[in-house]
Amino acid sequence: MARILFLLSALGFVSALDQQVLSGPVVHGQHKDKPLIDTKSFQKTIKGDNLLARAKELYEIAKTSQDEWNHPTRVIGSAVGHQATLEWIYSTIAKLGDYYTLSNQSFPVVLGRVNEARLVLENDVSKSMVPFALSPSTPNKQPVFSQLTLIANDGCEASDFPSETKGSIAFIRRGSCFYSNKSSLAGQAGALAAVVYNTDDEQFRGTLSFVDPDHVATVGIALGEAAPIIKRLENGDSIDAIVYVNAELQEIHTTNIVAQTTAGDPDNCVMLGAHSDSVEAGPGINDDGSGTISLLEIATQLTAYNVTNCVRFGWWAGEEEGLLGSEWYASSLSKEENAKIRMFMDYDMMASPNYAYQIYNATNAINPSGSEELRDLYVDWYKDQGLNYSFIPFDGRSDYVGFLVQGIPSGGIATGAEGIKSKKGEAKFGGKAGDWFDPCYHQLCDDVGNLNMTAFVVNTQLIAHSVATYARSLDDYPKRSLEAAADNGQFGVRDMKYRGSYLVM
Repeated sequence: MARILFLLSALGFVSALDQQVLSGPVVHGQHKDKPLIDTKSFQKTIKGDNLLARAKELYEIAKTSQDEWNHPTRVIGSAVGHQATLEWIYSTIAKLGDYYTLSNQSFPVVLGRVNEARLVLENDVSKSMVPFALSPSTPNKQPVFSQLTLIANDGCEASDFPSETKGSIAFIRRGSCFYSNKSSLAGQAGALAAVVYNTDDEQFRGTLSFVDPDHVATVGIALGEAAPIIKRLENGDSIDAIVYVNAELQEIHTTNIVAQTTAGDPDNCVMLGAHSDSVEAGPGINDDGSGTISLLEIATQLTAYNVTNCVRFGWWAGEEEGLLGSEWYASSLSKEENAKIRMFMDYDMMASPNYAYQIYNATNAINPSGSEELRDLYVDWYKDQGLNYSFIPFDGRSDYVGFLVQGIPSGGIATGAEGIKSKKGEAKFGGKAGDWFDPCYHQLCDDVGNLNMTAFVVNTQLIAHSVATYARSLDDYPKRSLEAAADNGQFGVRDMKYRGSYLVM
């Protein structure tokens, strides 16, 4: 009972977080009585028992959402699960005393929940249909019945929507532009709803990214279902369809937590982050409880050392809703504060059970200078440990996006989500070919038993190495400037395929 009361006390904590920024006592100066950070000794402080103990604590927090959600979850908006996660993170760092300053950043988010959705094409109920995140309901939350109109090109221009779109259901090919654009243009053309069909025979999870009054109820389907429909529409056939979406859109406030060392040069900060929330469907102990825990353990062990450059930790809310917290934080930085962040390192899913050691393939050719040096640091470390690694696309799947578009060098590692391990991957990393890297990804079974402790320890040691290397010295790392921080347009306009786990285009 005492434990439950402790967790429920998080409600009072979050009411305090509704203020935009709260800071702990600011203590300047170096911890000169402590040894300067050294990567070899620092890596040795990372113990599997400590990581597992924190994972068990976090799962107990997720379980307090049982009454509200009927299962463990730490989704933002949960009255206990996520709010208690925030309190747990905050109190863990606060107990470390004056080694860190703590700040909390409250921000608004729009939550979308689809209660029910159906698509009927003529007399057949769609088997591949998935409603888009942040889709509005069909009018009056009732089914709409009309003919399909095949939209020209990719539905990215108003001219792609013919006059007969009005009062019909727009049938739009995926590609070229954001789904939000397609839905808005369909609404402006008078469509009752929109169906976006994939360019391959894969079911896909899309998001409209933001709320727009022109959006219409929007769902996606696989090409296998769409192909015969497209052929008939191109031949001039009339095809009836029914779209039904019952959705809720709600604005709430949630919170980012940031901790920074009081020691180290405050004008040269080494920054790393993980997200504090889970999806609604489960407790998220790997995604991204593992990253959250790695950061907490590293922040705890770091207090035994002095640092040359400041170290800043960020725990982002709303990642599962579309990278909301990290993008809010990065976009709110002044150019002076932006320039103080020498790099951002993203740590999301460190312990997938069917893991691979994955490195984001960040190159300086298309990313801010310094991203490739960070990538190579991970490569060199895996090689030094005699471990295999693989590169994965830098395509918008995690919280590095908000930093990249603000011109901040970025990178990170992961162990895999819903991707399928190949035979080659099995040979390199063990595990099972043909299965997801994390078979419990975004599911109820993402609990303590879903963690591969070997991968968890190895990757947390690598995180420790990344922190120790740059907290000790940035002499060989590309410099940043106010001019570069102010001129991030080349990165700000960059189109990325994903926003978190959702496709956006």
